[in-house]
Amino acid sequence: MRLNDEKRRALKENDLIEFTNRMTFDTITVEVESLYKYSSFDELYKDFDKVSMGYDKDDIANPKDMEKYYSKEEPDKYGVIEIKVKVIQDME
Repeated sequence: MRLNDEKRRALKENDLIEFTNRMTFDTITVEVESLYKYSSFDELYKDFDKVSMGYDKDDIANPKDMEKYYSKEEPDKYGVIEIKVKVIQDME
């Protein structure tokens, strides 16, 4: 779940993304399987189960959780996107 800002608007299915753990510098490479665009995190949260969004099964998933990462105004400005990925190369 991310803002659909300029960087994310460039994403396409089958693109590869490499994530780096900033503490350990381990990396993971994923392939974009699907992109789902919404006007708000409220809408996005209605369409996906919490485990697929990264929550544990016992967690309470709340769209307001995203306010830790983004201001309340940013989703209104950019919209939001759910990026479904599959792991290509696990952390090393």
